[in-house]
Amino acid sequence: MSVPALRRYARALTRNADLADDLVQDCLERAIRKQRFWAPTGPLQGWLFKLLLNLYRNDLRRRRRQGDHVPIEALGVEPAVPAPQPGRVALAEMSRAIDALPVEQREALLLVVLEGVSYENAAAVLGIPVGTLMSRLSRARAALRRAAGPEEEPRLRSVK
Repeated sequence: MSVPALRRYARALTRNADLADDLVQDCLERAIRKQRFWAPTGPLQGWLFKLLLNLYRNDLRRRRRQGDHVPIEALGVEPAVPAPQPGRVALAEMSRAIDALPVEQREALLLVVLEGVSYENAAAVLGIPVGTLMSRLSRARAALRRAAGPEEEPRLRSVK
């Protein structure tokens, strides 16, 4: 199991490098403390992803109870000039669209698309049947297509 894979998944979930590093560290600490619960017959990667996901969900619940924390730096003035790079703007829009997905769909999408985890392993990590995972992925992908805007489909003409 590679720590970079855990870090990538944590960063995609949290959208914050510092929170992601803390989450990975907490995950590895818990894995060391709870190593007796890992069954050597199962994949270590799946177990670590599951630990990380459970820690992330617990943190989300805790933050919901506590309310939002807004750092003072975030209260500053907006930049006067928008970002001129269209690719960067499109990436930011896609990032917002992924953030707008329901948590269940976002978790499934990030595991399969970002980390390349197989459907079976992702379903095991999330604790759901494979069919449910595929349904969540389908709904997430459809929502992202809708967020990307209408796509012009090529029209075929008949030639006589």
